[in-house]
This record gives sequence, structure tokens and C-alpha cells, in this order.
Amino acid sequence: MKEGCVPAAERFDFAPHPSPLVLKSHEIFSAVDPAVVTEILDWFRANDRNVYKTAVSTLAGRRKLRPVFIQQKSLAEQYAWIHKTLQVKACDDIGEQILQAYLMAGQQSMLGMFCDGMGIPHDGKGSVVGDLPKGLDKERLDATVDKLADVFDPKIFTLYLHCFNMQLAGGYPTLTEKLASDERLKLA
Repeated sequence: MKEGCVPAAERFDFAPHPSPLVLKSHEIFSAVDPAVVTEILDWFRANDRNVYKTAVSTLAGRRKLRPVFIQQKSLAEQYAWIHKTLQVKACDDIGEQILQAYLMAGQQSMLGMFCDGMGIPHDGKGSVVGDLPKGLDKERLDATVDKLADVFDPKIFTLYLHCFNMQLAGGYPTLTEKLASDERLKLA
């Protein structure tokens, strides 16, 4: 092979490679401060009890338990059990649904402000209109994070950024790098 020639397979990235820094929901629940999980579950109990009950029922089923076994526990024990169960890889889909439901219903202003800052069209409640962008502008991301990290609870904002990053296979490289390097963006 001539010097300077690189085989095509090495020149091009034919498929997105998941970054080890793009967390799945079970990894988020493993890293997040338990107080954040309590805040999420309290929000569901106050605003949408059906989601809370369905989550308990579905998680109990995944662990081969009857829901009544969990429902008989004190609220603190229920929350601890839910948090521990959401850290299991087999419950990843349920954890992602819980995070998305909470953010879409309970954190609409944050989602809307993030979309505004990034120039992403949305419905005014944080739901993206059309397709998600294929990439994120680094300067806009830095400015948006700087603004919103001071407005919202940094742990909840970081949770949202991780969830947003999961929406693109392999994540957004600029967001992945920001989450890894910005000391304000920690889950715990």
C-alpha cells in the first residue's frame, strides 16, 4: 500500500458508534442524586398518579413481583426500590419513559428555553416540531448551557441534557463533550 493511503473502511465512519459517554437511562439512574429521583416521583404522585402506579406495576412485573408487595412499603421504601430497580439494564425502556414523561410534562419551560437557545423549532412546550437537528452548534450550546445552568436546578438540567443526547444514535458529539467537560453538569 502506498504511503499516505488509508483504506476506505478506515477513512469513513459508516455507522454511528455509541459513545461510552452517552448514557442509557439505567446508567443515568445509577449516577443521579437520589434526591432528583425523589423529586421526579413526588412530581408524578402530585400531578399524574396513574404514571406512578403504572411504573410501580410495570417495574414489579419485570422483577417478578406483585405490585401490592411494593405498594405496602412506606413511601421512602417505595422510592428506594423504584430507584434501585431503574438502575437495572432490563428496565432501561421504563426508565427512559419515566424521564421523558417527567421532562415533557414537568419541565416544559426548561425544554422550551433550551430549544429557543439552540434555534430548534418547538411547540412552545418543549416538543420539537419536525426532525431533531443532526448536529448542535458548539457556540450556541455553550451560550445556552451558560444561561440555563443558572436558571434551573443544575442536576435536573443535566438530566435533561443526557436525555436529549440519547435522542440521536451515538449522541451529539458537542453535547457529549460538554457533558463530560463542564463541572456544572453533574448528575450527583
